[in-house]
Amino acid sequence: MPRRLGALAGLAAAAVAVGVAEAVAVLTGARSAPLVAVGGAVVDLAPAPLKRFAVDLFYVYDKIALLVGTAVLLAGFAVLVGLVAVRSLPLGYAGIALFGAVGVLAASTRPGAGPVAVLPSLVGALLAAGVLRLLVAGPLGRAAAAPIVTARPDAYARRRFLTAVGIATGGAAVGGFGGRWLATRRDVSAAREAIELPAPAVPAAPLPAGAELAVPGLAPYVTPNRDFYRIDTALVVPRVDPHRWRLRISGRVRRPITLDYAELLARPMVERHITLACVSNEVGGDLIGNARWLGVPLGPLLAEAGPLPGADQVVARSADGWTCGSPTEVLTDGRDAMLAVGMNGEPLPIEHGFPVRVVVPGLYGYVSACKWLVELELTSFADFDAYWVPRGWSARGPIKTQSRIDTPRAGRRLAAGEVTVAGVAWAQHVGIRQVEVRVDDGDWQPATLAPATSTDTWVQWSWRWTATAGEHTLRVRATDATGAVQTGQSRPVAPDGATGWHAVRVTVA
Repeated sequence: MPRRLGALAGLAAAAVAVGVAEAVAVLTGARSAPLVAVGGAVVDLAPAPLKRFAVDLFYVYDKIALLVGTAVLLAGFAVLVGLVAVRSLPLGYAGIALFGAVGVLAASTRPGAGPVAVLPSLVGALLAAGVLRLLVAGPLGRAAAAPIVTARPDAYARRRFLTAVGIATGGAAVGGFGGRWLATRRDVSAAREAIELPAPAVPAAPLPAGAELAVPGLAPYVTPNRDFYRIDTALVVPRVDPHRWRLRISGRVRRPITLDYAELLARPMVERHITLACVSNEVGGDLIGNARWLGVPLGPLLAEAGPLPGADQVVARSADGWTCGSPTEVLTDGRDAMLAVGMNGEPLPIEHGFPVRVVVPGLYGYVSACKWLVELELTSFADFDAYWVPRGWSARGPIKTQSRIDTPRAGRRLAAGEVTVAGVAWAQHVGIRQVEVRVDDGDWQPATLAPATSTDTWVQWSWRWTATAGEHTLRVRATDATGAVQTGQSRPVAPDGATGWHAVRVTVA
């Protein structure tokens, strides 16, 4: 058989393996599909500098890039398997067995994986071996490999071979995309749409007059759900059935608690505007958003469980096994830490943690904002490191005071005269006292602050600038309610959040 046909046979076999595995994963869980399982293992095992590089390079598209990269590597390996199989079919089988073994190992070691998690990789590898045999050593393969006697029979044999490859690949694509579509259409979406959220016992304060500045290009005070940033390690979004959801409060407590979704909704709810920020947010970045959250206060719930002495950390676990650790004292100091069930007037979006997530004012998400929550374990920082800590991030992540210029954007060309400079600033659970803007190396000028609903949200600000012709750099800094001025020292996001003054360079005609 010509080498190019062997390469096609390998690709077709790999396509069948992945497509069939995706279809089987509809029954065993999306995280058991080989591409997702292997990608998840790569995420967990990759060194912290490599992860930071991926986030810097691909930003919020890092998961897509990882899956595409894994698929490209698989395609290259499949071509190699096909080329080897032309010379030795047993060696081709060995290559497929290696692919299946990697998938089995990755799927079986994912957090919460059961015995059935290995089925997608096993079934996919077995069918891939059958396809490889059919295309390389079966009637189609032998005919396509036969020496040329006449042009017509040889061309006919190759057309049959290519048709078989097309059918196998097309069927695999239908199975793969169909399986993925079925996985996303499981009844979680319907269950979410059927939920009626209870009225809060303590509603959110109405937005004060003037909280929303009418400045084009300025981020809205409340971030719409569709625009709210999403950063997590989940290659596929967990789809948790609220009817089967359970929350366990366990560990070093006097009274372990288990709640189902109905019991949680029956508890008194509070509603609050709270700003969340990702520790990966660069100075001036947009990995931050403000929403109106509805949930059960976390402090009283932990008090019911009765933390034992020394339990200074609350470890939250996600349905996909991810963990984060929050200081117990922060969750119980009276701030509006909550188990959120609603976001901006609707049940949590699935990608933002449905049915339940944790929201804590003043802590970066990597130590607090657990989505798809299933467990809270009381332990200590000395006894347990949550997911990001062994990967080089600080165990405690209080949000740093920051400010951002939203308009004008960097690189804009402006007309001389009056220009409105505007943005947002935040000092979570402390509040913003003042925002100042500086042009080039001039004096700091006070901006006008819009009102905010609480110290747990960002605040909009604006400043009128009489722009003169030339190249100019605008900088912004904030002062929190204690009088502490935002540092101008530039530091990277690792290990506990970026610092520095946001600056934009503009040209004035």
